[in-house]
Amino acid sequence: MRGTSRASLQAVENRFAPVVRAAGGPARTIGEELFALVDALDASGALRRTLADPSLEADAKSGLVARLLDGADPRTVEIAQALVRSRWSADADLAHAAERLGFVALLSAAQSAGTLQQVEAELFAITRALAGQREVRRYLLDEMYPAQARGELVERMLGQQGDPITLAVARRAAVAPRGRRYVTTLNHVGDVIAELRSLEVATVVAASPLTPTQTARLADLLGRALGRAVQVNVVVDPDVVGGLRVQSGPDVIDSTVLSRLADARRQLAA
Repeated sequence: MRGTSRASLQAVENRFAPVVRAAGGPARTIGEELFALVDALDASGALRRTLADPSLEADAKSGLVARLLDGADPRTVEIAQALVRSRWSADADLAHAAERLGFVALLSAAQSAGTLQQVEAELFAITRALAGQREVRRYLLDEMYPAQARGELVERMLGQQGDPITLAVARRAAVAPRGRRYVTTLNHVGDVIAELRSLEVATVVAASPLTPTQTARLADLLGRALGRAVQVNVVVDPDVVGGLRVQSGPDVIDSTVLSRLADARRQLAA
């Protein structure tokens, strides 16, 4: 998102994140209702443009979204009204913001239940399992296949295992890819989890598996470099060049960019 959009989303998120977290288990309902709003915005360009139009009266837009969400949790309506009253750099950013807050709500339900870390581990396990499944990844992205079929595929992949929020997130990413690759959406959700847990997440692609000691050393080094506690998720790829490739959010780090990683490689070999 661009300047105004990022600032608007941050303001709304700062205002309502505590409300969503305080909702406990019902936060999942808030998330699902926000996703329904996203689906309505994606399905109707006219609705999206109307609700994001800064020239229209805020009260009128607020009333329209309240009617659209008739019967929804009052907290969902309040969040949606705050979103349509905000200013967005592009009308698509309104839907992106509602989607992000939907994931925040869904994950807040897991946090309330004490299973957020489990959800994080399960979602990362899905991304690892899909690493060599090109056809499955293409199927999950291709909107030529019915959304219901993509959702059912995810359900079969997970079976009866995993936290209910893991399934809800994984299924949402499949039925509403919104132009993104499936793993990209799961990585985005991982970033949201990291924020909820006050952590930075770094995905490390290594030519060979790292030992727990090596992973801990690398997490410590990256934490000092980034100025924040870091959780390291390791993906093994024998073809990776240079031994290590680290991605934290949009930033890609390797030993040619961050000199400290050259020291890290020596420390990990110790």
